[in-house]
This record gives sequence, structure tokens and C-alpha cells, in this order.
Amino acid sequence: MNGARRTTLSLASFVLVCFFLPWVQLSCVGMKDSVSGFDLAREGDGFLWFVPVFMLVVLVVGLTRVIWDRMPSIFALAGTVGGSVSAYLMYHERSITNDSPRLVATQWTLFFWLGFLASLGVLAAALIFYGRRSRSP
Repeated sequence: MNGARRTTLSLASFVLVCFFLPWVQLSCVGMKDSVSGFDLAREGDGFLWFVPVFMLVVLVVGLTRVIWDRMPSIFALAGTVGGSVSAYLMYHERSITNDSPRLVATQWTLFFWLGFLASLGVLAAALIFYGRRSRSP
């Protein structure tokens, strides 16, 4: 039971860190630049701000002993909603960026993919936490 909670918290903090690392590598005629999730959220896609907000909520709820001790469903709900919404927003950002015609070549970095997979991991670990906790006497 404690392992699933620790996994959820670790993955949520990893997604939070990945939000500030480079997500997209841009290159055009020998020049290269990178853009993080923070830069993308600041420059136009305001919904990406929900990624760090949800991960902070998961961390706060998971580190508050009263909540995960007495009301594990709130922690599981925060992890499930936070992980699924974050993964959706990241996937949506990737899909709208790749579909638009551009002269600049874009390549999604390893940090984006690791953050995306960690968001799905937050979702899965929160569900496992709830499943194990709800069966306990």
C-alpha cells in the first residue's frame, strides 16, 4: 500500500520537474533551440498550466498524512484526475504542434516522453493505491 503511494508521489514530482525541462527541439538552417513546457504554457497554451498545478495537488494531498490515512479516496482521485488530465494535455500539445505546417523542424525530446509516461504512471499508481487501500479491513 505504501509503495503505490510512494510511486505516485515520485512520479508526480518527476512530471513536475519534466515540465521545466526541454520538451521540443527546434532546428532551422543549422540553428537549434529548445522549448520547455513552461515556455509553451507561457507563450500561448494556457491549459498546460494545469500540468504543474495538478502535480502539486497530488504532492500536497499525498504528503498530508491525515488525507491519505483517513480518506484514501481523495488521494486516489487527485492522482487519477491529475495523471489523466496531465497526460491528455501533453498529448494534445504534441498533436497540435505536429499537425500545423511549419518551416522549422520540431522534434520532441526524451524529457517530454518521460514526463508523458510518468503522467500515465501517476494515473496507474493512484488506481493501484486505491484498489489496495479499499480492500484493506
